[in-house]
Amino acid sequence: MSARILIVDDVAANRILQQARLAAAFYDPILAADGATCLAVAREERPDLVLLDIGLPDISGLEVLQRMRRDPVTRDIPVIALTDSGTAEERLAAFSAGADDVMERPANERVLLSRLRNLLRLKAESEFALTEGLAIAGLAEAPVAFDPQGTIAVVGSDPGNPLWGRLAGKVRDRLVMLSRRDALADLATGHTLPEVFILHDDGRNPSGTLRLLSELKSHQATRHAAVCVVGPAGEGDEAAMAFDLGADDAVGAGITADELALRTRGLLRRKRQSDRRRARMQDGLRLAMRDPLTGLYNRRCAAPQLAAIAARARDEGSQFAVMLMDLDRFKQVNDEYGHSAGDQVLVEVARRLTANLRETDVLARIGGEEFLAILPQSCIAVARSVAERLCQAMDDQPIQLQSGDQLRVTVSIGVAVAGTAGDESYTVEGLVEQADLALLESKGAGRNQVTYRLSAA
Repeated sequence: MSARILIVDDVAANRILQQARLAAAFYDPILAADGATCLAVAREERPDLVLLDIGLPDISGLEVLQRMRRDPVTRDIPVIALTDSGTAEERLAAFSAGADDVMERPANERVLLSRLRNLLRLKAESEFALTEGLAIAGLAEAPVAFDPQGTIAVVGSDPGNPLWGRLAGKVRDRLVMLSRRDALADLATGHTLPEVFILHDDGRNPSGTLRLLSELKSHQATRHAAVCVVGPAGEGDEAAMAFDLGADDAVGAGITADELALRTRGLLRRKRQSDRRRARMQDGLRLAMRDPLTGLYNRRCAAPQLAAIAARARDEGSQFAVMLMDLDRFKQVNDEYGHSAGDQVLVEVARRLTANLRETDVLARIGGEEFLAILPQSCIAVARSVAERLCQAMDDQPIQLQSGDQLRVTVSIGVAVAGTAGDESYTVEGLVEQADLALLESKGAGRNQVTYRLSAA
C-alpha cells in the first residue's frame, strides 16, 4: 500500500507540482489549502507524513504544528515544514513547534524524496513495536519524568571549531570529540557508545563520511544510534545518499549552533523513545516464551525446541533424553504454608535444576509443579547420572522460606531416551508419553526416585 502524504499549501500551483512529483514516486497525495483543513484531514485520514507550508493564510504553519503535537491522534505523524525565506529564526521556530525537518523552497527533489523515505522508515519501525496507544487502560507506562545525560560524539572535526563550543553550551548532554579511526575502534571495545553521532564533513572527503555512516548503521553496536551528517556530505545529492544510507538527519555546513542543538535534542529524544519501544517489545517476546515466576521456558516454547532437538538427533544419528519431573506432595506446601511459600519453593527448585544441568540442556516449567528437561546428545548413562544428581540436589538441603520455615522437598522423575541402539522409530509425542508413564511409576513406587524408559516407539 502506498504511503499517504498530506500536502498543505495555499498556492494551487505548488500543491499540483508536489502532487505530480509524489504520484510519480508512487505515493498517494492528499491536498489541503489551509491550516484548518490540514488539522481536520490529519485527524480524519491519519496520513503517513505531512508536507506543511509555514505561511498559511488562516492559521500559521507554526500553530498547525503545535496543535498537531498536542493532539494524541496526530502527534506522531512526521512533518516536513517548507519555508520560502529560510531565515534562521523561522527554522528554529519550526523545529521548536515540532517539525521533523525544515526545507527551503524550492526543495531539491532528490533530497526531499530521500527524506520522505527516511522519515517513513523510522515511523514504520516505531509502529512495529508496541506503542502507548495499544496499552491496556490503566496499565500504560508512566511518562518518563527524567532522561539522564546522554553522550553526543562529534566525529572527524577539528576540536577547535567554534561550532562545537557553542553547541556544548546549548545542550545538557556530554559532548566528546572522536577521530574517525577512534569511532571505528570503539565499536570493538564493548564499552558504552554514544547515543548520537555527529559526522562532520569538512568537504575534503564526503565519500569517506558516507562510508563511516554506512559502517555505523550496519554495525550491531551502533545500528540503533542516531547519526547526523553535517557539512557538504549533508547537502544536495550527498544528503539524499546519506538519508538512503540510514542517516537520521543531514544538514549543510552553514547550520547554526542553535539549530543543531534543537536537531540533536530531537534525535536523542526519538532514539530513546525507540529504545523504550524495543525494550517493551522484547519484554513481550520474553513473556511469551518464559514462565513469569521461575524465568524458565514455558510449555509453548519448549515444544518446538524438543521437536528441533529430535530432528537434529535423527540427522546426526545421536541419542537424547527427555525428563519429566514433578514435585512430591506440593499441594501440602500450598495448603499448610500458603501460595506465597509455594512460589518461593518453585523458584528455588528452578534454580537448583538449572544449576545441575548443562548450558546445552533445555529446562521448562510445563505445569504448576511439573518441569521438563531435554538433554541433547545424551545416552542412558548420561541421563541416569543427571537424573540422580537432580534428585539429590532437591533432597540434600531443605528450602529456606522468607518466613524462616524450612521445607524438605523431593522430586520424582521419569526419563525416556530416544535413539537407543539406533532406534529411530520414535515420535516426539511418544517420547513424552513414555517419560510421563515413567514419572507415574516413580510416583507409584514411593516418590523421590527415577524411572527409565530406553525407547519410545
